[in-house]
Amino acid sequence: MTEKTARKTAAKTAAPQTTAQQTTVVVTGASGRTGGRVARAAEGAGLTVRAASRAQGFDWHDSSTWADVLRGADAAYLVYPTDVGAPDAADAVGRLAREAVALGVRRLVLLSSRGEERALPTEEALRASGADWTVVRASWFAQNFSEGPLVEGLRQSGELVFPGGEVREPFVDLRDVADVVVKTLTTGDRYVGKALDVSGPRLLTFREAVAEVGRATGRALTYTPVSARQYGEQLAGFGVPPEEVAFLVELFDSLLDGRNAYLSEGVQEVLGREPRDFAEFARDAAGAGVWKA
Repeated sequence: MTEKTARKTAAKTAAPQTTAQQTTVVVTGASGRTGGRVARAAEGAGLTVRAASRAQGFDWHDSSTWADVLRGADAAYLVYPTDVGAPDAADAVGRLAREAVALGVRRLVLLSSRGEERALPTEEALRASGADWTVVRASWFAQNFSEGPLVEGLRQSGELVFPGGEVREPFVDLRDVADVVVKTLTTGDRYVGKALDVSGPRLLTFREAVAEVGRATGRALTYTPVSARQYGEQLAGFGVPPEEVAFLVELFDSLLDGRNAYLSEGVQEVLGREPRDFAEFARDAAGAGVWKA
């Protein structure tokens, strides 16, 4: 071995190696639908998770809470409540991303919405922050049928009332979304600067999805399509603030117009396997008793 080769070998041996166990990832919305699954998947991959939710003192609407959560971390998963296309989302995500970069947290992954034009300014705010960014654009979540406002109708009355018409959607399992997010964080720079579209493996109407849930539960469930405006009136009756109702009515009017009636290959590209089917989601959720009255 020459002296030059020996020096190179010694330097390589002495250089610190970045491993999953040494990586700390901030997970915003860690108590929510996507953040909770990302946190569990990240821990399963050996990453150190730093949960960021109001319970841990983090508030998207209070920038004074951001630095303590971000400082010393290596990466962050960003999910904005209530929607990535909300009127204040671009400003908040852009400011948090810039603060993260200033604190040395350059690796940022944003959950976005496939086909949602209102989400594009938020994505652009992330790109402009100077971060090593990845955007994961998801289709409609399968878990929207088992968690959140839609589940109560199915559980209590056996009916889903929703402005989905008869459009076809490639419902994506949030377990796949979480796996994709974590994979992008554990494969170096491979997915830096990329937007990944993820979906389930087949197209279903909301009526067909409710029928799948019915088969899994052994119950006769029904789907009643209504207009976005009618659905907004129901939300207002439940006490949802007027500005949020207006945003959701416009969102559903546009996003549920059939523009997402196609499949995406992001899960296959990143994970090297097919995405979970909606029927698998329905069986698992039914087995957990989600829709029992």
